[in-house]
Amino acid sequence: MTTTVRRILPDLQTEDVVAAKQFYTSVLGLEVVMDLQWVAMLASPDSPTAQLNLMVDDASSAVSPAISAEVDDVDSVFDAATAAGSEIVYPLTDEPWGVRRFFVRDPDGRVVNVLSHS
Repeated sequence: MTTTVRRILPDLQTEDVVAAKQFYTSVLGLEVVMDLQWVAMLASPDSPTAQLNLMVDDASSAVSPAISAEVDDVDSVFDAATAAGSEIVYPLTDEPWGVRRFFVRDPDGRVVNVLSHS
């Protein structure tokens, strides 16, 4: 399998997205680049690949990921994960906010959100 990983970022669980956004924008100078209320993505204005997600719960899945990995071909990564016998915990799905994604569990039990933009 040949795919390009475009970025990997942590998905930080929070009980208060507003307070967390305030902390990371005022203390680290990050900017909010996406805000769906249940998840917000913040990025460095000087280094836009330095990013993190703040998440209350994943609005479309019963599990929340620990990290997100954007790839150029999510379908080939899904096929590779399935062929490897990895546990798929959220099926390959086209989301209404413009991503195609799935969740897979890594060997240590962490949930990884693998996605491509539509």
